[in-house]
Amino acid sequence: MTDTVKDGQPATLSDRSTADLVKLAAEQISTLVRDELRLAQAELTEKGRHAGLGAGLFGGGGLLAAYGLGALVATLVLALDLVMAAWLATLIVALLLFAVAAVLALVGRSQVKQAVPPVPESAVQGVKADIETVTGAVRDRGGQ
Repeated sequence: MTDTVKDGQPATLSDRSTADLVKLAAEQISTLVRDELRLAQAELTEKGRHAGLGAGLFGGGGLLAAYGLGALVATLVLALDLVMAAWLATLIVALLLFAVAAVLALVGRSQVKQAVPPVPESAVQGVKADIETVTGAVRDRGGQ
């Protein structure tokens, strides 16, 4: 990387003053932090979407389970009335509602699991790698 001119020749990083290097490092770190924050925001948005979808599916499963319970109660009433065709139909509807509720609950649980933990893991790993790189570069430069 060459930005300044020294004796008519472009200067390399090793020819720059400490103040120039500190300024360059500050600019690069600022850009790096902004990029990592954008990555964290995108990752948290995605996890929030999964959590919202999972919660909605859980709610839908719970609502259908409540309807299934109502249908099961209606089945019991009709069974006691010994109207075979009516209670059998009601029982089939209740079982169908419970099956749909179970599927929705399982899909919802899967969506919620994808959103947990709500930590931007990629961004955290990126920041750790950046810190190690900067620390290593400072350590190597300090040894010269």
